[in-house]
Amino acid sequence: MSQQRIRLAQRVEHRRDGQHRRLRQDKQGEDLRGGKGRALGHVNGLGARPGSRKALVRVQRTGRAGASRKRHRRVANGSAAGRARWCIRPRGDVRSGRVATDAAGYDYVIVGAGSAGCVLADRLTASGRYRVLLLEAGGTDRRLFVQMPLGYGKLFHDPAVNWCYRTEPDPGLAGQADHWPRGKLLGGSSSINAMVWIRGHSSDYDDWQAAGNPGWGWADVLPAYRALEDWEGGADEFRGAGGPLHVSANRRDLHPLTHAYLGACAEAGLPGTPDFNGAQQEGAGVYQLSVKGGRRMSAARAFLRPAMRRANLTVRTHAHATRVVFEGRRAVGVEYRHKGALQLARAGREVILSGGAVNTPQLLMLSGVGPGADLAAFGLPVLLDNANVGGNLCDHQGLNYTWRMKTRTLNEVLRPWWGKALVGARWLLTGRGPLSMSINQGGGFFRTDPGLPRPNMQLYMQAFSTLLPRAGERPILTPDPFPGLSLGLSNCRPTSRGRISLHSADPFAAPRITANAYATEADVAEMLAAVKMLRRIAAQPPLADLIAEELRPGPAVSSDAELIADFRARSGTVYHASCSARMGPDAADSVVDARLRVHGLAGLRVCDASAFPTLIGGNTNAPSILMGWKGAQMILEDAG
Repeated sequence: MSQQRIRLAQRVEHRRDGQHRRLRQDKQGEDLRGGKGRALGHVNGLGARPGSRKALVRVQRTGRAGASRKRHRRVANGSAAGRARWCIRPRGDVRSGRVATDAAGYDYVIVGAGSAGCVLADRLTASGRYRVLLLEAGGTDRRLFVQMPLGYGKLFHDPAVNWCYRTEPDPGLAGQADHWPRGKLLGGSSSINAMVWIRGHSSDYDDWQAAGNPGWGWADVLPAYRALEDWEGGADEFRGAGGPLHVSANRRDLHPLTHAYLGACAEAGLPGTPDFNGAQQEGAGVYQLSVKGGRRMSAARAFLRPAMRRANLTVRTHAHATRVVFEGRRAVGVEYRHKGALQLARAGREVILSGGAVNTPQLLMLSGVGPGADLAAFGLPVLLDNANVGGNLCDHQGLNYTWRMKTRTLNEVLRPWWGKALVGARWLLTGRGPLSMSINQGGGFFRTDPGLPRPNMQLYMQAFSTLLPRAGERPILTPDPFPGLSLGLSNCRPTSRGRISLHSADPFAAPRITANAYATEADVAEMLAAVKMLRRIAAQPPLADLIAEELRPGPAVSSDAELIADFRARSGTVYHASCSARMGPDAADSVVDARLRVHGLAGLRVCDASAFPTLIGGNTNAPSILMGWKGAQMILEDAG
């Protein structure tokens, strides 16, 4: 071999070694930072175009990287803290360790890269004027079942992308503990949800303003919604086009049962509505989805990925925030777990909490902001005594009725291996087919009492059924071995209230979630009327002609007492937890003001669904993204 060929071989080997070192560093964790030549993180030397499918984004494995994973951890005393759950514990006591200060200086530190946090990161860095650090406890969203819309079921119990919370045993749910999935990755719950794009009823926002929150009425939020969305149907007085987030009309590849469902709704007195986000929410129709080109359009894809090209944004994944750091009553930074050690990121202007309705109140309490007696009981110093932190927790409760059908459903398509192969190939090649859609194709909003001023119930129609359980997932991709149809519903504005509280002072322990479902007679009465409406719809042609039998709860469940017992036993969260750090003009019954500033403190805001004054009548991802959009606008205005 010539000397030239030897030198060439040595250079190739040296390059391979460098690639391997970089890949090892990727596994250990690197910042996702912008700047020229570093779009969407740094390409790892394998020749992939930044932002392409081949590009490997460097993720920073911090927070729990050095922690021991204990599956289904149980405590001998049988307390709620010991119920089966994924629990990841740090090595040692984080409060006894030394804290290293991040050498970089930031204007804003955002905790949580979820629906609101991604929008904040985008809008606060757009001018190039401010340096922003975005901390996310989870990892990257570049996963097959995250990008695949119907892959949602695979994420339902996956601790790699999901906090997998469990509530306290709930008397309103027949003593059961409910599973609360929350997104733990870039995009937050917008990366693991069912992608239904619903803004809520216009009066919901007028209620916010009437409660003493100027700037949050329907006339104020409609321009923001129009600006942030790219509606497939084109712009009009209600809808926007050309914004960062694409909204699909979802009318391609609809299952024929969807049309039968819509016909049955009309026969039952619920006429069609062409756009739930348009002039009229009430009625039956096809759900719009945050999907583009057959792939999930999460907040990370719509807002964060483009922003990560900017040099003034640093995104740090696997960074678990342990507390907000204060000087006096001013927030000056965030302490977080990084590569097995504590670090402090200082914020020259503000700290913004966007961890969601569970994690945001938990972090506030760990930082000494919350119910004083509760914090003192855990040995936490009380900076600000506010009993509203973690209180007023709201959520939609829902359940499904299931029928065996005489006609083909998606069960026969998705259950066999060859069916999976066919729809998988179609999705990969064309971005179409069942895998490109949500679990919910049809839906609707109706009133259980004609005297009500607006709909109080939401409908969901699914052209398949999942009665048979499957360990570790919601069996959407492995449905029942017979043709099945599911009709579901949820209450729009329940009057029951729960609470988020602490299990301990350990920032890595899951908080205590007391959901308190069906705690009021009003909630029970309207759900009873609603399940009767489900049966009324199913009894109408053309849907009734296609039904073989009702499987769950079954025709034997017929009296009011039996129907109530059934929905208490089978209901669960619809994953819309909100209002646990709610907005309001008075610290006596709220946590933040109308500009999302925490009452009684400086330099600290809450910008996520926990700040909702009241629960929206519909899915909460769109309002959470709105919260990030409006919150960023307010922050920039206040910055001068």
